Amino acid sequence: MLVKTQGIILHIVRYGDQSLILTVYTEEFGRQSYIMNGTRGPKSKNRAGILQPLYMLDLEVYQKKNREIQRIKELRIINPYSTIPFHIVKSSEAIFLAEILYRVLQEEEKNVELFQFMMNSFLAFDLMEKGIVVFHIWFLSRLTSYLGIKPDVENFGNQWFDMQKGTLVVSEPYHHHYMNPGTSDLLKQILQMNIQELAGFSAPLDERNLLLMKLLDYYHHHFDNLENLRSLDIMKEVFH
Repeated sequence: MLVKTQGIILHIVRYGDQSLILTVYTEEFGRQSYIMNGTRGPKSKNRAGILQPLYMLDLEVYQKKNREIQRIKELRIINPYSTIPFHIVKSSEAIFLAEILYRVLQEEEKNVELFQFMMNSFLAFDLMEKGIVVFHIWFLSRLTSYLGIKPDVENFGNQWFDMQKGTLVVSEPYHHHYMNPGTSDLLKQILQMNIQELAGFSAPLDERNLLLMKLLDYYHHHFDNLENLRSLDIMKEVFH
């Protein structure tokens, strides 16, 4: 069946000499894998070099239920980014978030609210001039709502957040999978902000880095495929 949908690229891998496999989070079908043929050569209309993770697409695809890899008939980039590909911090965050989304978004079913959250967030990020360095933390924090794992931040106070139990405790847990009261409070602040408010937000680098690592630990308790994130080393180089 030939259908049209919009999508956001999560992952790209070469397939043979002339094709690409694109993993795309689509508005109509959730996560899908598509093969795109004829991506190289002088007559190619779809040059591989113009496609990057988190690019937004209009797609016309041959969609068949239970097929592992679908086929693309036509695609075009929509809402092209004006800053993300050319800004070292923004592009590093984009690669990092794309890798996490590629690993955690596995559902092949429609979720319009999640798709719209992703699209609106990335478009706003492209326009941001301030608050850039905390966007990836804000995005991962907000994403928990759409994944069904949002912490109950309303009750966060001067307590420890035990990530193994998913509850607040009054004393430091005996394991390492927790957020101390300061980190828990920082998470609460960020979760309660809209993206425009990030421009006025500031926190020391070491506190932001600690929160990021704790967030990744929290995600890892819910998703078992987040070990050895390749893009994390890039983030550490950029945010040092």
